Amino acid sequence: MSHPQHHSAKPLPTGHQDLHGHSTHDTTRGHARTVLNVTVLGWAVALTVGFAAVEFVASLWSGSVALMADAGHMITDATALFLALAAQMIARRPPTETSSYGDGRAEALAAFVNSLAMLAMVIWIAWEAIDRFQQPHRVEGITVMAVAAIGLVVNLVVAWLLSKDQSNLNSKAALIHVQGDLLGSIAAIIAGAVVTITGWTPIDPLLSLLVCVLILKSILSLLRSSTRILMEHVPDSVNFKAVGIELQAMQSVVRVHNLHIWETMPGEISLTAHLEVNSLAHWPEVLQAAQQMLRDRHGIDHATLQPELGSTHQAADGQSGIPAPADPQSAQPASPR
Repeated sequence: MSHPQHHSAKPLPTGHQDLHGHSTHDTTRGHARTVLNVTVLGWAVALTVGFAAVEFVASLWSGSVALMADAGHMITDATALFLALAAQMIARRPPTETSSYGDGRAEALAAFVNSLAMLAMVIWIAWEAIDRFQQPHRVEGITVMAVAAIGLVVNLVVAWLLSKDQSNLNSKAALIHVQGDLLGSIAAIIAGAVVTITGWTPIDPLLSLLVCVLILKSILSLLRSSTRILMEHVPDSVNFKAVGIELQAMQSVVRVHNLHIWETMPGEISLTAHLEVNSLAHWPEVLQAAQQMLRDRHGIDHATLQPELGSTHQAADGQSGIPAPADPQSAQPASPR
């Protein structure tokens, strides 16, 4: 009797679990990314939330919109710090079969959310300040000064903690929040002093509007940076045309096309391109020289370059590329049809 044959499953390749790994030719700069210290963020969140509650109660008692705005700003800061902490934890997850780049872009997403929260807070402060111009309120100047002075010290401590790491997009986002709080505390101290000495209450909403203007520029800058990463735009630090020209100027390269440059996550730049070459004989040397040039001159961390024989390839219409310089002597008039 014949017995049914049992075919064992084909064994997986030995290195299948390291498909996300990098060879010795890859740079390690983008992989050794500095992350925010969890303990630092924990202390920053605790200090910010604790004093925000105290400041909000004091603002209700004193009637100061500047103090209330600063309290609301600190609550937003606490949220920003918490998002930064969550983003850091997510970003540290290794790549998986369904997420080959990892989750590092969570940093940009959190920074984007922080920016929108700050923008909403600025609008709210401005609205309250304008309303106070129309309907003045009594302000307890001495209370405002005392609470704002304590808040200034708290914000300085938090800013000092966060300033230890400026290589991370979310640490910059959180620090911008705290810098806004510093301005808010200073504005509240000045407002309290003016009200106490002169009794002129419009100074309170006036300084609140000044703080809005000062922090708006930083918010828009952060919003632009995070949006650029999320939309996979060419990083500000890279000149797209210069990269294409330098690749095309390399030995054996005839033409560059399908050139794409983007940031997979904050600080990690990737590039893909097709290089038309006149011969594949020296491609390993050309590849190594191109990757070295991209790392050293443009800070491009991951470069995937595909060689193609120039005589057999035609670029597709609508694809980004760097055309080869035209040779006037080789141009021939089109034959009539």
